[in-house]
Amino acid sequence: MPELPEVETVRRGLAPVMEGATIRAVELRRPDLRRPFPNDFRLRLEGATVTALRRRAKYLLAELSTGDVVLMHLGMSGSFRIERPAGAAAVPGAYYHARSEDLAHDHVVLAMSSGARVVFNDPRRFGLMLVVAADELDAHPLLRAVGPEPLDPGFDAAKLAAALAGKAAPLKAALLDQTVVAGLGNIYVCEALHLARLSPRRRAGTLVGRGGVPTPRAVALVEAIKMVLADAITAGGSSLRDHRQTDGTLGLFQHRFRVYDREGAPCVTPGCGGVVRRIVQSGRSTFFCTVCQK
Repeated sequence: MPELPEVETVRRGLAPVMEGATIRAVELRRPDLRRPFPNDFRLRLEGATVTALRRRAKYLLAELSTGDVVLMHLGMSGSFRIERPAGAAAVPGAYYHARSEDLAHDHVVLAMSSGARVVFNDPRRFGLMLVVAADELDAHPLLRAVGPEPLDPGFDAAKLAAALAGKAAPLKAALLDQTVVAGLGNIYVCEALHLARLSPRRRAGTLVGRGGVPTPRAVALVEAIKMVLADAITAGGSSLRDHRQTDGTLGLFQHRFRVYDREGAPCVTPGCGGVVRRIVQSGRSTFFCTVCQK
């Protein structure tokens, strides 16, 4: 499933085409994705202007001039494609490269006032599109319990410590909990833990000292999370199986992986000498170095 960097990359690609443009027409080529489309989905979108395109955790939020918000999730294999009229000037997010996805899986088409079409393709149909009133968004069941954004300036070691206090769960499992930190997934948790030199098997609560004070390990972990996410966004995300940017190209961060999917490879930590191991935690692969991650 796409994680925060992949979703943010998609947002940045779509923003120049969608923000400030009016949705002239909505074409739904099937009645549902993960959930059925609301009965009034087309009615509430057509004629509305997209005033802003934001990201919250792994969700895209298209704010409309009508006071509604289109809440979108890529699911396991969803992706957006931007189609432009012949001869139109290319802008960030333009579609250049052929995709491997079958065009039969183009399920939603938004015709924008600019002449561009924004197409949502989702072979597995685990994606999601809902319309929510803006003043009800924070209380929506999909968002109301979501934790802090890790790239926000206000996310620091104290905030992480408050969320981890008393938790006996393994640190990796705690970080995958979207109520603790928003948007993190398997790839970037593995990467951040390695950069911070913390074992994924360590008890989460051990990053919190007496009185709820964050330990130096918590400080290092927050710095590592921010660094890994920022680097991944700059690289356009990671291309594992289905992820593509809105221009059809593959993200490049997978070429910079420290541990993820590198089982048996030498650890990249200077002077470590360890080897990357793979274990299974809660049904998911975890990659880490037993030598430098404690």
